[in-house]
Amino acid sequence: MLKLYIYEHCPFCVRARMIFGLKNLPVELVVMLNDDEQTPQRLIGKKIAPILMKEDGSCMAESLDIVDYIDNKDHQPLLTGGSRSEIADWLRHVNEYVNKLILPRVAAAPFEEFATPEARQYYSTKKQAMVGDFDELKQHSAGLIKKVSDDLRKLDKLIVQPNAVNGELSLDDILLFPLLRNLSLVAGIEYPSRVADYRNNMAKQTQINLLSSVAI
Repeated sequence: MLKLYIYEHCPFCVRARMIFGLKNLPVELVVMLNDDEQTPQRLIGKKIAPILMKEDGSCMAESLDIVDYIDNKDHQPLLTGGSRSEIADWLRHVNEYVNKLILPRVAAAPFEEFATPEARQYYSTKKQAMVGDFDELKQHSAGLIKKVSDDLRKLDKLIVQPNAVNGELSLDDILLFPLLRNLSLVAGIEYPSRVADYRNNMAKQTQINLLSSVAI
């Protein structure tokens, strides 16, 4: 069976997981500890996730390469819809600030990759070097929650169908759902109806749980 080495919180890992769920294909998920540098180094030569181990034991990285490989492996691709610049623009805008909301909450969440205090601290140290002190960021959450709620209202107008953002499954779904899933870890965000329907529907289609039950 194919093996996918992941972190539960990682949006790139969610991308790779999505195609298995959408195609209802079996895959063994292996959650690595966040401070485990040896496993990814052994498999692919650097600390990266996700990593797909194929049936012959060879490995590949890069989430979108994995998606493309799995989607086309049976010569019956699912992701046949086109992409839209409006979705790319929306994602680019939101990704400029959203990690200041998401990363402090990931660091406190009950993910398997943080099963040891050392693994959790490894994550916190690395990410705080990128975005700033987590406690300070949490104190400024209210403004960012309002900002992302406003931006979700703009996204609401772009959603064509609840089962595919552009009406037909496409790479845009692979890029959009992981962000919406990670946002479900943030308590207090307001979701307009079409965004909520899309997010919930994609969670079912991809067989990837939302994080609302552990929202902070």
